Amino acid sequence: MTAMTAAELNFQNPPPDEPQWLALAQAVFNSLASRLDDKCGGGLRWQAYIFLNGYDYKNSISNGCFFNLGARLAQYTKNATYASYAEQSWDWMTSVGFMDAAYNIYDGASIDQNCTGVNPVQFSYNAGVFLLGAATMYNYTGGSALWRNRTESLLNRTLDVFFPNDIGFEAACEGALVYCTVDMFSQKAFLTRWMAATTKVAPWSYEPIMRRLRTSAQAAAQQCCGGANGRRCGLSWAKRGVWDGTQGVGQQMAALEVVQSLLIKQAKETVTNETGGTSQGNPAAGGTVTVTYVPPDAVTTADKAGAAILTVLFVGGLLAMCSYMTFGK
Repeated sequence: MTAMTAAELNFQNPPPDEPQWLALAQAVFNSLASRLDDKCGGGLRWQAYIFLNGYDYKNSISNGCFFNLGARLAQYTKNATYASYAEQSWDWMTSVGFMDAAYNIYDGASIDQNCTGVNPVQFSYNAGVFLLGAATMYNYTGGSALWRNRTESLLNRTLDVFFPNDIGFEAACEGALVYCTVDMFSQKAFLTRWMAATTKVAPWSYEPIMRRLRTSAQAAAQQCCGGANGRRCGLSWAKRGVWDGTQGVGQQMAALEVVQSLLIKQAKETVTNETGGTSQGNPAAGGTVTVTYVPPDAVTTADKAGAAILTVLFVGGLLAMCSYMTFGK
């Protein structure tokens, strides 16, 4: 994903005889695509190898990274094959209940139970990785109503769950810090980074996102007042100026990321291979899965008819749903 970012920001390319940013991202994508299996009807496992603890578990972050990378490769290369993988990942997440109808994203489930016993814990980075991927799909599709609705609905739910009182909150453990594992201390770093990046590909999201990032950045900076040097950052930003007693790389990452996210307006715009991107790719890199070029406008008459029917069904369902419930901001 860092290699993908380097390509998107037209970072200085490696020497020609070394792997290039885009090719590295494509190699990772192909490697992941080759590991999709039919357990639970699809999806990636948490671990890649059978001897690793968690090999029998499928989870949201593994599939979220694959979805995110697929969406961004589709946007950069304009190759609809990547977009197809991204769409399949989203559909699989909803089919197994890792993402529910209210856009809550849960951790995962064991393949031993065919992914039926979903672990309902919610981590902030799961919401973030899917949010940026969905926003990128919105951009790639030219602002489609479907991906606009998905992006907006996921953003609203993310703000509800992880930004009470407009301040970032790690819902899984922050209420009782003794339940936080090392990785949980860093997850707000990924959430806020991906939220800020979302504003670049879905500009209409800027104000609702930045409103929360501004208040969170101020609160996070005030929390960085602990330890022997008076500068250690804790996780509990909402305590505003009262250090929560925790410290570590994760807490420092989270505070730094949310503060520097306020500079997103000054950050360079992302590019594609049609708008100035210079990174060289290799669609066959990294595995046995070869992504063939399918242009985004290669749509048949039957596809258009099917899309029209789906649009009617979608809008009808949306109107019916709206008559029963109201979404909070």
